[in-house]
Amino acid sequence: MGKDIYGIFVAGGRGVRMGGDVPKQFLEVGGKTVLQRTIESFTEAIPGIKVITVLPESGIETWKQICEKYSFDCPQRIVKGGFTRFHSVRNALEHVPDGALVMIQDGVRPFCSRDLLRRLLDALEEHRAVCPCTPVTDSLKSTDHALPDPDRSKLVAVQTPQCFRSEDIREAYRQAYDTAFTDDASVAAKKGIPVTLIQGDRYNIKITTPEDLELARLLTGR
Repeated sequence: MGKDIYGIFVAGGRGVRMGGDVPKQFLEVGGKTVLQRTIESFTEAIPGIKVITVLPESGIETWKQICEKYSFDCPQRIVKGGFTRFHSVRNALEHVPDGALVMIQDGVRPFCSRDLLRRLLDALEEHRAVCPCTPVTDSLKSTDHALPDPDRSKLVAVQTPQCFRSEDIREAYRQAYDTAFTDDASVAAKKGIPVTLIQGDRYNIKITTPEDLELARLLTGR
């Protein structure tokens, strides 16, 4: 494409659902922290990608120490997270110029494949915004007995990285915060930016619970 590619790695949360004293992005999986694995999956697949790491203020010094401990010398800009994920991403986008491509990734998705990243960038050549997703395979039930059960054939599970042209997503994040914003695609959609869905990857899991962490360690064999 000839455009600079920016990877925004959002690790501004504190991992309440995981429990324990260590934020989930700093937990170790297969001899590396989750966040390091997440970033490396991009830097190894996309040479020259410009890395922006978003962390809670309380975790910035810890992350610097981790990078030194694990000899993780990836050039990166570290940005302080905001009150919500929306505000964290908006903080990061202040460091992205127009005319670039942006891939916004959860900092706790350490198994994003080269194939998925390539397909996302290929799709971004034709579309303004691209989001990976996987089909819902479980049967679904509504907890509200007055409503019919959802039709799973019309549902997908949305993943990250969600990818945009920088001028689009920067403009979208100038909107006022809305509690309906669940991810970057929802922010873009409210601004009128069409979001194209492509096939995601089952292994591109998000580590949120202790069970997710156990699965991640099984996938790495450690």
